[in-house]
Amino acid sequence: MGDVVDGLRERLTAAFAPSHLEIIDDSARHAGHAGARPQGESHFTVEIESAAFQGLSRVARQRLVNQALAEQFAAGLHALSIRARAPGE
Repeated sequence: MGDVVDGLRERLTAAFAPSHLEIIDDSARHAGHAGARPQGESHFTVEIESAAFQGLSRVARQRLVNQALAEQFAAGLHALSIRARAPGE
């Protein structure tokens, strides 16, 4: 895994203590698009399950994830698809 994936995993684990976390690098699918970098690690899908999302709307969950990753966005993370759910969903 690359440095960006490791940083995403570290931040999301610290913020949400997820019971499931999968980070998929989609950068190759976005080659040539705005924000894509030749070395990749710019576009990701995150699948995360955490009790922290219980009772929250989809938008509220996505906002929490984006807030937790604010530093990564500032450092060059361009796009993130988020699939956030609470246990049992």
